[in-house]
Amino acid sequence: MIQIGIRLHDVNTQFPPERQTMEARAAQARAEGFSCVHLAFSKVIKGVAFDDAALSEGLALHARRVFAQEGLDVAVLGCYLNLAHPDPGKLAEIQARYCGHLRVAALMGAGVVGTETGAPNPEYRTDANTHSHEALDTFIRNLAPVVACAERWGVSIAIEPVWKHIVYDADRALQVIKAIASPNLRVILDPVNLLYPGNADNRERVIGDAIDKLGRHVAVAHLKDYVREGEELRAVAAGMGEMDYAQILRFIKARKPYLQATLENTSNGNAVQARELIQREYDAL
Repeated sequence: MIQIGIRLHDVNTQFPPERQTMEARAAQARAEGFSCVHLAFSKVIKGVAFDDAALSEGLALHARRVFAQEGLDVAVLGCYLNLAHPDPGKLAEIQARYCGHLRVAALMGAGVVGTETGAPNPEYRTDANTHSHEALDTFIRNLAPVVACAERWGVSIAIEPVWKHIVYDADRALQVIKAIASPNLRVILDPVNLLYPGNADNRERVIGDAIDKLGRHVAVAHLKDYVREGEELRAVAAGMGEMDYAQILRFIKARKPYLQATLENTSNGNAVQARELIQREYDAL
């Protein structure tokens, strides 16, 4: 009862670059056995500046038709911009972009609009203040009007905790959820994104804590693997590193029927293999 999907921009057809269209990628994703996708318009539709003007009703309805024809759901419509940007003018543009994505998500029937949680600088990079209380307060304050927009459109926005960002663990995510207190605020759970070299040896505890605290709020899972490279964890396709999926898959099987779980960091050479691995491990539980 798990629905396994893929980031559409990780799907590359045999066509030349100018024909690597959203439509062609969708057809290949279906042919490879995926049932849903994580969609980032700017990464699969070339030659368009995806500002507010591009996020039209026509785009939404066309996308809905494309994915319906292939029998694919859009699990996540991605809008990964920095909601902690310190410049008020730029922040207003970013918030408007989120509202545009929420409008499109409502019209095309996407599951959620997905976002990571930023950093308190224009470069969107981890710095000494990223894990501060002040950064978290800023993020909550800036996210609140976006969630209000989600409520108006009747869709959900889902935050994705990432160690390098403001919301870096389950406790911080729970703080955001409690502060905003909206049923339209959900969570994308990516177990690998909660890890870094300092806690990877306690992986089961970290992921178990996230499941315990955030389980009821999880709308989508992201599944990938990791390898250790010096002081970093490098993300790779499922099955190519040291990740053990039993814990997250057991949670999905027991508590999240038909949850959409999209693969990340795949390539044409390993996407089907990664999907088959996850399905096989899920079925074996």
